[in-house]
Amino acid sequence: MKYQDSNLNYIKAKNRVEKERGFYTHLIVYVLVNIGITLIKVWNDLDSWESFTNELISINVLSVWCIWGIFLILHFMSFKFGSAWEERKIEALMKKELSKDSKK
Repeated sequence: MKYQDSNLNYIKAKNRVEKERGFYTHLIVYVLVNIGITLIKVWNDLDSWESFTNELISINVLSVWCIWGIFLILHFMSFKFGSAWEERKIEALMKKELSKDSKK
């Protein structure tokens, strides 16, 4: 039983690490892609500082950051706060499987 508990804890920890890695990958892609999109959109307005700043804070540029940022926040919330439900469900299923195996 001790071996099974340690195996269950390992599986839980591995799932948490995979979800955390997925979130940080999403965060890195978000930053890099949005910087690239922003550079492409403001590249044509490098004539003066004023035109550059106007384009930088335009809805055209900020909308990409905000919309994708909302999805990034949702990903973070599901990773950070949704894992408790998943852990309880995994634990219940694992206990059910372990009880089936012990009855055999």
